[in-house]
Amino acid sequence: MPKVRKAVILAAGLGTRMLPATRAVPKEMLPIVDKPLIQYAVEECVRSGIEEIVFVVADGKEAVRDHFGTTSRAEAWAGERGDASLLATLQAPARLARFHFAHQDQPRGIAHAVRCARQYVEGEPFALLFPDDLILGSNPVTGQLAAVHESHGGTVLAVMDVPREETPQYGIVDAPAGLNPAAVRGLVEKPALEDAPSTLAIVGRYILSAGIFEQIDRLKPGRNGELQITDAIAGQVEAGEPVWACTYQGDRYDTGRPAGYLLASVAAGLARADLAPIIVPRLLQLLESRSP
Repeated sequence: MPKVRKAVILAAGLGTRMLPATRAVPKEMLPIVDKPLIQYAVEECVRSGIEEIVFVVADGKEAVRDHFGTTSRAEAWAGERGDASLLATLQAPARLARFHFAHQDQPRGIAHAVRCARQYVEGEPFALLFPDDLILGSNPVTGQLAAVHESHGGTVLAVMDVPREETPQYGIVDAPAGLNPAAVRGLVEKPALEDAPSTLAIVGRYILSAGIFEQIDRLKPGRNGELQITDAIAGQVEAGEPVWACTYQGDRYDTGRPAGYLLASVAAGLARADLAPIIVPRLLQLLESRSP
């Protein structure tokens, strides 16, 4: 199977669950320790062998473009000071991969966002990442999915087992239990509790095969006039194309919600050798002060 060389990272959302923090700052640019959230997604791609990345952005997301650009006031300031170490840190994001930007003019769903990036990725498999889902671990999730694609072909979905009462919050796959990867028999987007075919929930990492655009082209707008990527993948299943559910290794944080964002920041800080010795005693003090 062809190697996965490209990725699409979605950065056009409004970040309504994190208002007012995201009123003027793109949610993808909120920091996790000392790096913006979207840089973690890019670094995951690079560690997975991705060479080319397409950001799907909307109006008001200029900061994403600026962060991965080649010039800034901060770089000029570091250069004037002769601070080579800081200058290298500031220039590093622009050198991670080759970047493209696609504009989504209206919030019309994930499949529409993917279609906005079509000119850059059509004709080959590509990764799709939701940077809100921060997944920390030594083995990058995108690389895990790419390995499944390269050995099995088809579209590959990252899934995690969730409590049954949480299934209405996710896209849920119908797949045999106990297999990894497991062949997907169907998908349901945010099913009613009694209609969930399993407790395997899709998280924000995909490898989409080249046939996905044929299915996107066939979609009809659903709720709120949106085009859902789960419907396009369900079309692949119905057409007999292989679709796999992959239970990944790593710790996932939903940074689109305040609690998940805070937990991700703490987890990322604890993973840093320079910060953990400072954070741990203070966390213990805070926990002790909350004890009854």
